[in-house]
Amino acid sequence: MRRTRSRARLLAPRVAAHLASRLALTLLTLVLTALATFALFSLWPSDPAALACGKPCTPENLERARAFMGYSDPWYTQFWNYLVGIVAGRTFGHGAQAITCAAPCLGYSFRLSTPVSTLIADRLPVTASIAIGAAVLWLVIGVAAGTVSALRRGSRLDRSIMTGTVLGVSAPSYLLGLLGILLFGFTLDMVPVSGYTPLSESPLHWAWHLLLPWCVLALISAAVYARMVRGEMLENLGEDYVRTARAVGLPERRVIGRHVMRNISLPLLTFFALDLGGLLGGAVITERVFSMQGLGALLMDAVGASDIQVVMGLTLVSAALRRAREVVRPSARASRALP
Repeated sequence: MRRTRSRARLLAPRVAAHLASRLALTLLTLVLTALATFALFSLWPSDPAALACGKPCTPENLERARAFMGYSDPWYTQFWNYLVGIVAGRTFGHGAQAITCAAPCLGYSFRLSTPVSTLIADRLPVTASIAIGAAVLWLVIGVAAGTVSALRRGSRLDRSIMTGTVLGVSAPSYLLGLLGILLFGFTLDMVPVSGYTPLSESPLHWAWHLLLPWCVLALISAAVYARMVRGEMLENLGEDYVRTARAVGLPERRVIGRHVMRNISLPLLTFFALDLGGLLGGAVITERVFSMQGLGALLMDAVGASDIQVVMGLTLVSAALRRAREVVRPSARASRALP
């Protein structure tokens, strides 16, 4: 016990330093991502000020619109104002017509007359509901299928599960979504194929409308996790501690549940945490298939309308979520280092 505590004290400064370096790298990555995105959209063929200028758009009105939106400044001034706006907020224009964007200001959509952070906050619950629900479903299905397949190794059930995982990994999410809509939505008329009900209004209708998107998005990842759990289970079942536990007469359920599952839980949960952030990208595609107004619809509409501020804000949020997955790794490694 004392040895464990002493090792924990020795590891704590190293873990803290490693975590601090990860956070600094995350901050640098976000700044570079914002700079690259800003530089990319500075080459955008359409002028956002011209879209907001109205008709008739005279050269004087266009210049006035560019000054109001901040596009008349040099590019480095625009980028600096964008970064400052994220931290401290930003004001567009002057006088009575000034528009205030509170921190964190990821930009302002003059097309929708709404701050980008507000648009993302309004749409995020839809995408997060799809992603989190599908993650829970794929974890349950993947662990159950992988465990059964490992315990029935070589049987018909094992071969059937492994065949299903190959099909699940190979099929793209949009194809599964279209097949699910055709079969369960139109042919069997079992579940709704579009629409979204907020959780606060009706939890039952919320889950019912998300059931098919959850299943579509979960099948692919569940197949990956089933194969991973099966491999981890087979590796641990051949270890000495399992043979020892069986030799002393421990019940098989206790050997599997208390010892084997405990050993495979750490890498499983680590991969789960890393994959959860990347799942938002799949949720964006899935919600477009099922006509849900989440971040995917917001992004597609912004690209079609040349709403650069919205596209930049979504790009930065996506980069932040992906970098957040990397911060999980030091904690997992530190936990694995302790006995």
